[in-house]
Amino acid sequence: MRLADLQRKDVVSMNDGRRLGRIIDVEMSETGHIEYLVVEPKRFFRFFSSNDETTVIFTQIKKIGEDVILVDL
Repeated sequence: MRLADLQRKDVVSMNDGRRLGRIIDVEMSETGHIEYLVVEPKRFFRFFSSNDETTVIFTQIKKIGEDVILVDL
């Protein structure tokens, strides 16, 4: 699976069912392993809001489905 495929999926919290947003970036280690994903919430007025990026450690991903990525935060 490519990063572009992951960026098309919504990231949803398993704890409360809240939609966190979509993946906008990935932080990698020097050895090439994914350390965490950066998720940006989808907002209509993005220019007027503060930057509320969420980081998801790769081990927090519980399920990658066709449309959704379930995470345990």
